[in-house]
Amino acid sequence: MSLPIYMDHHIHAAITAGLRRRGIDCITAAEDGAAQTPDVDLLQRATDLGRPLFSQDVDLLAITADWLKSGRPFAGLI
Repeated sequence: MSLPIYMDHHIHAAITAGLRRRGIDCITAAEDGAAQTPDVDLLQRATDLGRPLFSQDVDLLAITADWLKSGRPFAGLI
């Protein structure tokens, strides 16, 4: 069993395709209609879906650190 993942819109399609070939359940922000969504909202959307957000955006490290400090729950960041 694998962890379902929510893919940030900046992640190259080849990475998503490779994960899917290996049986990983991935939803991309584009597939979810969120291709232009700000990072903080993507993190919340991923959390609402119960999926960690897979991203390469450094600013999400600061966002998740703030959420951790404030006790705000989120599904995780990869």
